[in-house]
Amino acid sequence: MGEEETSRPSMPSTSTQGYHLPYMMPTYPNPYPYTWGSQHLAMPPFGPTVPYPLSTNPEELRLGEDTTQHSSMPHDVPTMPFSVESEKNVGETSPDKSLSPNVEDQFEVSDEDNKVEPPKAGMKFGSNKEVLSYYKRYAKQEGFGVIIRRTKRDIDGHARYVTIACARGGRYYPCHSNLSKSRPTTKTDCKAKVNARLVKGEWVVTSVELVHNHSTISPKKARFFRSHKNLDEYSQRILDLNDRAGIRIHKNFNALVTDAGGYENLDFQEKDCKNFIDRARHLRMGKGGGEALNEYFKRMRKMNDGFVSVMDVDDEFKVRNVFWADARSRAAYEYFGDVITFDTIYLTNRYGMPFAPFVGVNHHGQSILLGAGLISSEDTSTFVWLFEAWLECMNGRAPHAIITDQDRAMKNAIAIVFPNTRHRYCLWHIMRKLPEKLGSHSAYHELKTAIQNAVYDTQSCKEFDEKWGQLMNNYALTDNAWLQGLYTERSYWVPVYLKGVFWAGMSTTQRSESMNAFFDGFVHSGTTLKEFVDQFDNALRKKVETETTADFHSCNQTIPCVFSFKIERQFQSCYTNAKFKEVQAEVIGMLLCNPSLVSTQGSISTFNVFEEISTPAGQSKIMKYVVYLNKEESEVKCTCALFEMKGIICRHSFKVCQMKYIHALPDKYLLDRWRKDTKRRYTLVKSSYDDCRLNPDARRYEEVVKRCIRFATRVSRNEEHVNAFFQFLDDFELKLVGVEPVTCSTKDQENVDANRGKKILSPHVVRGTGRPPTRRKVPMVEKAAGKRRKKHVLGFGSSLVFP
Repeated sequence: MGEEETSRPSMPSTSTQGYHLPYMMPTYPNPYPYTWGSQHLAMPPFGPTVPYPLSTNPEELRLGEDTTQHSSMPHDVPTMPFSVESEKNVGETSPDKSLSPNVEDQFEVSDEDNKVEPPKAGMKFGSNKEVLSYYKRYAKQEGFGVIIRRTKRDIDGHARYVTIACARGGRYYPCHSNLSKSRPTTKTDCKAKVNARLVKGEWVVTSVELVHNHSTISPKKARFFRSHKNLDEYSQRILDLNDRAGIRIHKNFNALVTDAGGYENLDFQEKDCKNFIDRARHLRMGKGGGEALNEYFKRMRKMNDGFVSVMDVDDEFKVRNVFWADARSRAAYEYFGDVITFDTIYLTNRYGMPFAPFVGVNHHGQSILLGAGLISSEDTSTFVWLFEAWLECMNGRAPHAIITDQDRAMKNAIAIVFPNTRHRYCLWHIMRKLPEKLGSHSAYHELKTAIQNAVYDTQSCKEFDEKWGQLMNNYALTDNAWLQGLYTERSYWVPVYLKGVFWAGMSTTQRSESMNAFFDGFVHSGTTLKEFVDQFDNALRKKVETETTADFHSCNQTIPCVFSFKIERQFQSCYTNAKFKEVQAEVIGMLLCNPSLVSTQGSISTFNVFEEISTPAGQSKIMKYVVYLNKEESEVKCTCALFEMKGIICRHSFKVCQMKYIHALPDKYLLDRWRKDTKRRYTLVKSSYDDCRLNPDARRYEEVVKRCIRFATRVSRNEEHVNAFFQFLDDFELKLVGVEPVTCSTKDQENVDANRGKKILSPHVVRGTGRPPTRRKVPMVEKAAGKRRKKHVLGFGSSLVFP
């Protein structure tokens, strides 16, 4: 209750205006019936939500006495004498409800035990906090807010005198001269207040002013006053826990509303919850995003030696680039690091830093995180730094193949850091550019079909070159620079040029983009670095849980075979369910295949397999594939190269095996990568999560809450047990008077204060590509069209007539 509290302005709010009804006076036990302060309304018991301990002084709360307030009355309004008879007649008459908008609140059943007597000179309290707590409860009962108007202190800084006044006291002084833009104010220069002074170790109320120059409001609405808002510790912990889990503030607040049984049972609003979460995040992360991120990495390395992080700073010690990978991701790379996708399409935070995840695919065909980075720019030097940091983290073992989009800087960096890695462009990104690049062509639909046939239906590089040359000549596209560039780099994206390289079933950066989708709804343009890393932790948890669930189902469930095909049973017994379904799809596809023996040279037999394929247009076409079978070496190979690229035997090979009565394939065709009976070491490695429960106070709190919940389930069945339990809690609370709880936010504040003085700063805001939308010059024609459109919508929706 320092001087800073005295000078703090009150929050503007709109109060309920009173109704002057002098002819209704006989029905009220108070000479000022038009004010809410005159009503004896039932108030909820004051429990843990009161910010300060209640006074044990018997003179503080004289329960059951008269609480009549002779206040809240403008001096120019005549009053009627108060009589005992009128008090006896309360509720016997039925006043006209149309005279007051809140008449139903005026006739609530009052609870005499919860009344707070009006302040009087001479009342004594143990501390100035008890004075404030008492006056707050009285103000909430009478329907007005309070504010600490003045505090006098001695040389040592201890309070000696305090004035607690109505929140509507003081005058409104506009900060500008434009009266047309005046803001609403609550100030009416109300004089209602209490003064208290420290006398011989006790706080004594010296003077009291109960008269308000404004109407008070219903006690039901008193919770909207700033002085009566209180976000209790239980709600704080729930909000903080749900926020760490990535639950949005609206749903977070609705959970508290449901738990409390309605908005009216809460002493705070959604805006208060949002402010608390903002403060909690600030305390968790500190002032600077860069330094908070550095502290987070230190904690993770302390928890697990396998956690690796690298931060690149500029000459001003501002964060430029960040890379990190947890121990589980590093261990998983040993099994699934042969093929990765890398993409930077997702902008994540307030600094505009692109998120760059390294994503692989596990034995269930699921995306798996193998490291991540936040970079400040997308140039060659930045990608070289990130790739080198990732390569060092993975003990210098480069991936066999990598998939990216058509980024020149990425291509150059991969050639520098991963010279022996097969690089592939995302095929989906290239094909979706066809409408943009060629949509103006007169024969666009025929041209698109020709390009798709050349890309997807060719069996050899020579065949692709021939078809490509034909369509370039037929559609007069020899001068098209974009198509010429694609043909020059055809070895990076055309499937026939990528045969013989294992891609684990991936041909696009879809894995990275699906990983980005996990963050949608949780991160936005205002997200800090530490907030994003917290959400990344949640992504890791989710991915680990998804993989664990799939492991369980693969071991506990068996997918039935569709045919009595013994090779199908062979894959059923050892492959995960997801991969066995892919094998099953090829087994079913044998029905559309028709093989024929072409030649036999020694132990090698050559077969032509014709497959009927349905097109998206509903038509069908016949595709020819060549299968080579070596019985002596137990080898089978198809020109579709599905096994070489995806690790799954194709339908054409299965058909030839069925034709030659081959009932089992050698183990080299059952990849360890897709097996469910392989024990993988990385599943035993625990991920490094920034767990808030590592705080001893938070851990003890969780233990107490869990114990109480279990006990409440048993006790709540009997009313006597409930009363006995409450009595025990009351006795226990009296023994621990003075013990102040330490919230999680307080602990975080201590950590922030202890670590101040660091030099790592937040990064610069990255300038995005393209013209900022706010700087686009809008033509006058477009402005006029917008105005006409707005008028049309307004006139339609609100029946307004425009000239």
